[in-house]
Amino acid sequence: MDLGIFLRKNRENTSNTFYAASKGFVADGEPVKWEIRPLSGSEEEKIRDMCIKRSAKKNGGYTEELDYSRYLGKIAAASTVYPDLFDEELQNSYGVWGEDLLLKEMLTSGEYIAYIKKVKEVNGFDITDRELVDEAKN
Repeated sequence: MDLGIFLRKNRENTSNTFYAASKGFVADGEPVKWEIRPLSGSEEEKIRDMCIKRSAKKNGGYTEELDYSRYLGKIAAASTVYPDLFDEELQNSYGVWGEDLLLKEMLTSGEYIAYIKKVKEVNGFDITDRELVDEAKN
């Protein structure tokens, strides 16, 4: 098979997904749809590395553990195209600084969990949460 099929120009782009994350944001009588994009592998890796907690061992060295809650929040925020969670005015209106914190303030707990599930789906995470944690430890 021709390796040319793997060239960037031949890659089919995965389109963004539109999802009504909350019934609390309404325009023209309908819940506003949020835009979610899939992240690249390198974007996900940077976020995962950012969310690793390192703890010193008594015998020297250290252990690593993925802060999974923080990881999911960062993945969801980075995947969100609209609304612009990086917008200073939007963050100030909720009294938070940080796109992942803003997301948690904008949505109810149930909406947030459903949104995380949708973001994971858009990003192709069809493995279990436990498998993700185990993979991050390695």
